[in-house]
Amino acid sequence: MGSSQGRQAARVIAVAVILILITQQAGAKMVIRDENIRQRYLLSQGWSYLEQNIEDVCELEAQAIASWGKVDLPRYEAAVEMNIDFLEAGRKEKLDMYYPANAKKGERFPGIVIIHGGGWTGGDKYRKRERNIGTNLARTGYVCISINYKLIKGKPIWPQNLYDCKNAVRFLRKYADKYHVDANNIGAIGGSAGGHLASMLGVTGPDAGLEPENLYPGISTRVQAVVDMYGITNLLTRQYADPNGRPNGNFKDGTSSKLLGVSRQENQLLWQQASPVFHVTADDPPVLILHGTADTTVDYYQSIEFAKKLSGAGVPNELHLLKNLGHTFSLEFDVSGEKLSKDLRPLVIGFFDKHLKGE
Repeated sequence: MGSSQGRQAARVIAVAVILILITQQAGAKMVIRDENIRQRYLLSQGWSYLEQNIEDVCELEAQAIASWGKVDLPRYEAAVEMNIDFLEAGRKEKLDMYYPANAKKGERFPGIVIIHGGGWTGGDKYRKRERNIGTNLARTGYVCISINYKLIKGKPIWPQNLYDCKNAVRFLRKYADKYHVDANNIGAIGGSAGGHLASMLGVTGPDAGLEPENLYPGISTRVQAVVDMYGITNLLTRQYADPNGRPNGNFKDGTSSKLLGVSRQENQLLWQQASPVFHVTADDPPVLILHGTADTTVDYYQSIEFAKKLSGAGVPNELHLLKNLGHTFSLEFDVSGEKLSKDLRPLVIGFFDKHLKGE
């Protein structure tokens, strides 16, 4: 493939929201709008170029972000209700609910489950990232629940942390009338470990054998859209990254052994069970993936691998690689609290609006 065509293939991946691939054929410009053709082209040509030319991809991504404009805020006033029970009696983990305070009578809103990060060992529902996401989404017409879930405290807890996330989805459906939720349209968003769990919500249905047996029997745990922010998607291929964020090929177990209670050598199948890429099927919901190329905690190849797997199965997805951005950013701020160079709210809110509101 010539460099011109390669750059155009990278453009499609980096600016996937456009869903248009422009190539040169017989000296004439051809615009391919058919999603199946686009996916086949990417699988045969585009992915290797993306992995080998990350800087070019990020330049195109930056140009796309600059064209998004500003998000329409606010549409509603945001309110929050703290520490609502949603799990079994006696569980200390609670949820915080962000919702439109000035909604009209009878108005319903899509629900969103917000899942915090922290390496499955720490983190909290009321951290800055989670408050940023919940407030912004509530102001644009969503009922959001930011949840705490079972953390690793000296012994393995898989899959209880996923069960807690699935029961959060059921909670929204169980009490849809009370909280004015559109039970047919529920999404999930999370960063880092929360991105991993949000992705698992998207790709695991009843056939995966990962449905909680207690609480809210008969209520579906499926979600209709997922935003994965720099999450781990394949525990077996996760790598260390150089100081500049470039994956270096050395496997990184992190806290995976603590999560599962076994090493990769002892039980590879369990490591696969806990990895979203091994559950992808054609009926999975659309996924938006955000990852910084300076991330030294979760290598950005995790997001490329996930996008490639989703595309191979025909699942709508958008991969956005953000130049020089590290780990733990929100929709507006980086980990240090500095404003992002480009506001991510139009992208994330627009994605949920499209798939949960049909806008």
